[in-house]
Amino acid sequence: MGIRMDEALSQMNLSLLADRCSEEMKLHRRKEAYDDSYCLEIFRRAIIQRADQAWSVLQQRFGDTVRIWLHSHASKDVALLRDSEENYIAQTFSRFWYAVRDQHLEFTSLNSALSYLHATLNGILTDTLRSHLRSKEVPIPESGSSEEPLSSEASFDGSATWQSILSLLSDQREQRVAYLLYYCGLKPREIVMRCPEEFDDIKEVYRLNHNIVERLRRNRDRLRRLLSDEEG
Repeated sequence: MGIRMDEALSQMNLSLLADRCSEEMKLHRRKEAYDDSYCLEIFRRAIIQRADQAWSVLQQRFGDTVRIWLHSHASKDVALLRDSEENYIAQTFSRFWYAVRDQHLEFTSLNSALSYLHATLNGILTDTLRSHLRSKEVPIPESGSSEEPLSSEASFDGSATWQSILSLLSDQREQRVAYLLYYCGLKPREIVMRCPEEFDDIKEVYRLNHNIVERLRRNRDRLRRLLSDEEG
């Protein structure tokens, strides 16, 4: 972007800037050629200049984008039983703000800004799922231990939600990874480090987690019914 263009953008009325950003976002969603400078200027004013009006415009212009991501997420049915979509959107922008404000982070492309925002939402949804499944901190039992559920009939600290999810996972390796990831709250690399006799390759953990997410996604209607029954 040239100096003259930078100066023109910095002087542009915020309302006009927001309109131009909206037009370019439509092109972006259609995967057509677009100019991201208008949207980036809104991010710059909101983050670098800390302009309250620019921050409000940023939330208005990208709120629907976050909403689309939320409804496309594999765990959205579970998440939306815990909180409303409006709260997830508000939390996303709030966490995004706290993450970037002290860094004075200036994005160089719209895709990088959206990737950061998307990652923020994913982090919130992951935290929501983990906190829902983990009623308390527990030591990690060995695979096959009586402390770990092996079937959907097993009692697991009275967690009906865990049982609902477990009932959709017939493979014991998937059950084990789901337990370590979502109940114990371990990251894939931590699983390999703490359970080397079970997993010697982080790629296997990622593969099993992918299978888990896909299985829950394919059975999301059934999962929603199970969790609704639990709520009732």
